[in-house]
Amino acid sequence: MFGKSISDLMIKPGKSPVFETPDSFGLDYQSVTFPAKDGVELSGWLLGESTDQVIIQSHFGVQCSRCGYTQEGKGMMKNALWTSDIHFLNHAKYLVEAGYSVFMYDLRNHGDSGTGTTPWVTWGVEERKDVLAAVDYVSSLPQFEHASIGLLSICMGAASTTFAYGLEPALKNNPKVKTLIAIQPLTYDYFVAAMGLPKFLIDAGNEYNHKHRDVDLTGDSFLPYAKDISVPTLVIQNRQDPMTNLDMVQQYFDDLQVEKEMLWLDLEKKRGAAYDWIGHNPTPILEWFQGHMGLRRAAI
Repeated sequence: MFGKSISDLMIKPGKSPVFETPDSFGLDYQSVTFPAKDGVELSGWLLGESTDQVIIQSHFGVQCSRCGYTQEGKGMMKNALWTSDIHFLNHAKYLVEAGYSVFMYDLRNHGDSGTGTTPWVTWGVEERKDVLAAVDYVSSLPQFEHASIGLLSICMGAASTTFAYGLEPALKNNPKVKTLIAIQPLTYDYFVAAMGLPKFLIDAGNEYNHKHRDVDLTGDSFLPYAKDISVPTLVIQNRQDPMTNLDMVQQYFDDLQVEKEMLWLDLEKKRGAAYDWIGHNPTPILEWFQGHMGLRRAAI
């Protein structure tokens, strides 16, 4: 019983609805669907009118969708991540206003995307196929024939992107992808440990994952693949984040073999603080994308 409960908490997709749409933020958009290489149908939005620069967002996992996180339906856990809803359309709006197109999509088993070949969250292993699919889809659109692509990858989105760089040569070799912002990359082991669970519960959850859900999340996860990222990378991390291990984040940054920068934040002691922060602090996000995607955009 303990094992299933821990497993459900960590890898069973929670309520991750697409709870708002871009028009409520004054943004025009197009709804699209596109396939991953294993046939899973993914769902997304394309915002903005730029034909030469596009940002692809990969969101965090379990209880999130392309538009962010809603407390509705989360019960007693609704304040564990953050104290209110997190609106990713806030940063989409300032990116569009700065002159970028933005592609926001739901990872498999989240939002309006289809069920994966496994119905469980794999913390980036399977979800890497979705990152590749999003990049390939955007790259294939006629309006983006000559576009530069930037990746905005959040938590499990960052893990998925890192796995994709290590395991999907098509991403590493795509010349359109120019840069990455990785926001709070997090391995499963450190996340579980940071929650303060006793070892017997962690072991029970891992055993249940392996025996009943054919998912093994022990080990170094995506960390060995940080060295395979081939584009300039900005890593953003809240020092007060209670659900991570800062040495692990530092290791991820240290292992990057590209031009890189670390942005440490001092925010509230909640995991979601940094996710909310990016929606209200455009300067570092825009400066990084503007500095690594060729053509300079509108003034910040």
